[in-house]
Amino acid sequence: MTDEINYKNNPLNGVGLKALVTELVDHYGFEILYAYLNINCFKTNPSIASSVKFLKNTTWAREKVEAFYMYQYKSIPQVPADELQIPPRDRIVPDDQKPGKPAELSLEDAEQLREKREKKAAEYDENKRNRSTKHTKNSNDPWGQWKKN
Repeated sequence: MTDEINYKNNPLNGVGLKALVTELVDHYGFEILYAYLNINCFKTNPSIASSVKFLKNTTWAREKVEAFYMYQYKSIPQVPADELQIPPRDRIVPDDQKPGKPAELSLEDAEQLREKREKKAAEYDENKRNRSTKHTKNSNDPWGQWKKN
């Protein structure tokens, strides 16, 4: 038995970063990419060369673009939540999943998605704030939560 993992069905297998960015820009354009990914290399003086240079040096942005390529452009079904921690290039795509047609994206849809994300972030921040103040409201001693009982 071999320990090698078969990544051949992964749409990113054999696709260089420059080819990936070129394919996305040719299909969607810089404006749509910025609207959906919110990465400044697609907004401020956008070019394929500068975007590739930025993405090579910025792991989080590269992984975000690679995930967008897999799930929006290649229309591969989303992975289970436990696999989201694995970088897109290292994900194993089952043999029965074949790339589909690119998703039809618009600036209006991107705006709705942005508003939805902002609302979700605000709810998360509010919940986080409520949890952190719960400990200090019950005690007159602000250091009480760190004292040993």
